[in-house]
Amino acid sequence: MTVTGPCNAPDVVDVVDVVALGESMVTFLPSRPGRLADVPSFERTIGGAESNVACALAAGHSVRWISRVGADGFGDHLVETIGSYGVDVTSVRRDPARPTGVYFRTAGDRATDAHEVAYYRAGSAASVMSAGNLDLEAVRAARVLHLSGITAALSGSCLDLLWELTEPRPGRPLVSFDVNFRPGLWADAEGPRVLLDLARRADLVFVGADEARDAWGLEGVGAVVDALPEPGLVVVKQGGGEAVAFGEDIDEAEAVRVRAPRVEVVAAVGAGDAFAAGFLSATLRGLPVRDRIRHGHLMAAAVLTAPGDLAAPPARDHADRLVALDDRAWGTLRLGPGWTQAEQAPEEVPTP
Repeated sequence: MTVTGPCNAPDVVDVVDVVALGESMVTFLPSRPGRLADVPSFERTIGGAESNVACALAAGHSVRWISRVGADGFGDHLVETIGSYGVDVTSVRRDPARPTGVYFRTAGDRATDAHEVAYYRAGSAASVMSAGNLDLEAVRAARVLHLSGITAALSGSCLDLLWELTEPRPGRPLVSFDVNFRPGLWADAEGPRVLLDLARRADLVFVGADEARDAWGLEGVGAVVDALPEPGLVVVKQGGGEAVAFGEDIDEAEAVRVRAPRVEVVAAVGAGDAFAAGFLSATLRGLPVRDRIRHGHLMAAAVLTAPGDLAAPPARDHADRLVALDDRAWGTLRLGPGWTQAEQAPEEVPTP
């Protein structure tokens, strides 16, 4: 799968490598462990699957984030913070009638039940995104358009927007779709079917094996292969850190499987978005599928070894050296806090 970009991109909007569209919210992180009821104070940061991908990619690519935020201080904070990573935020629309979404979470692991999350996003500015209130020229002026199933769950207008953006049409950017199944966001039982239909319209799909099981009742890569024959490439993130890729030119028997390096985890948040960013970066560079997966694993490791949803990625030449390791050396990698700043040769990467 090669990224060529839209052949008829508009002259009035700069064509960027990636457009990421979706809601970002102001996030409040607890000052200490415990129930939300017991936490006395919180630190403000940001959170949002698509903006996480945008921020991670901006270190080496031109990236535009598109969304709607309130005409309020939280909206200012989101736009300024995401823009500070080098992301183009000029197409973000402000809504004077609706607020910016916020949420609070405890210090537990979001990947397990050992956490609480309180969302205040109903009626947010982003929840009314539609083809009529966004700049679709700016959305489509990209080599890759990155979307997620979270947007589809926010409202009927958001879902209609995704149907519009995934409609096959001349000059459409390569559509990257992260399933991101969140059962709590869907008001009815149609969510899984909607996500499957959207995934089938995408060119590149990211899905966790657990998501495929919980949303679609699919067990194993073979079942996902059968359910998603249309996309050019599908990446299934499995338990234990392995990722498997297959698609129109890679059948189940030839699926590319790559295990992640061993990581000293500091915070188990944001790894899925970082993986997508690393994979997309390598896709834009035309790298082989195995190398795309390895870059995804390294970007995920950068986030896992730092607190919060975002972390400084490794320098490109550093990541390229690690990706080029033979299978034996790759299998012995151990990555801990600070590894992204290491300037050693690959065989000298710190092993905590």
